[in-house]
Amino acid sequence: MRFAEIGQQLRAYRLESGLRAEEIAARLGVSRAALYRYEKGEVIKLDTIRRLAELLKISPLSLLGIGVEYFGRPAAFQERLRQVEEQADQVLQVGGALCYPVSTDAFDGALAEAWTEAADASPDRLLARTQVEQMLGLLIARKKLQQARKPNIIAILGEGSLRRMLTEGVAPGLALSERARMRCRLAARAEAEAIADQMESVPIGLQLGLISGAEPAGPFMVLRGRERAHIVGSAFPPDAHPNATHGVSFITAADEAIGTHQRVAEAAWRDALKGAEAAARLRGLIRDAFPE
Repeated sequence: MRFAEIGQQLRAYRLESGLRAEEIAARLGVSRAALYRYEKGEVIKLDTIRRLAELLKISPLSLLGIGVEYFGRPAAFQERLRQVEEQADQVLQVGGALCYPVSTDAFDGALAEAWTEAADASPDRLLARTQVEQMLGLLIARKKLQQARKPNIIAILGEGSLRRMLTEGVAPGLALSERARMRCRLAARAEAEAIADQMESVPIGLQLGLISGAEPAGPFMVLRGRERAHIVGSAFPPDAHPNATHGVSFITAADEAIGTHQRVAEAAWRDALKGAEAAARLRGLIRDAFPE
């Protein structure tokens, strides 16, 4: 068994459960320190895996990295996605409004402001702030990982998703002040302009395309490492609020899933607008959303 991978999955599923580490440790009959050691890859018995799976309400196979992993909490999903990205040398994304690991600082700044304002209006302000800080930390960790590893990325973004981002701004759906919502819209415009520039300049290791027609029913990624490949189906965009619960994301290493998603991704890349043509189309969307 790959205990390091089991430990990573244990951490993600702990976040998914909503239980605190000390709660799980107490129910398991071990110390919190022992639980953290499991998460860091210490040898763990099969019986302990079985009991942990019962506590976390998942299949033991999920902790062993077999089958499909499901996540209904954005924080748990972002943590598990970071773990998979840590082993990936190639990333192929289909759908969505942006490729988060190469997004701008303006996006992060607007997101932090929007989430913090919403947290301050929450009945439990302290808990909400803690959740926001945790989520922002997970996102920034993904970005730092990309900067350190520099995987080869191909991202085929959706015109419909970009149009919605430009119209609603970053962190859509939150009840924000007029000033915060305007900053979110301006951050969306800055992000779209940066994407258009990247489409034209084609930085080393990054290729961006644009789906001008119907997008896939749900965005997904194919991540390939030296030893394994994974499919990630995302119900939660990077700016999904930490408390968002209306969606289920999944991760699997099943060969049939990889083959099917790879074929769809290759067809999407073949049909996508690229280079100057894609950039011109995107700049048209920006002008439509922000007329002079």
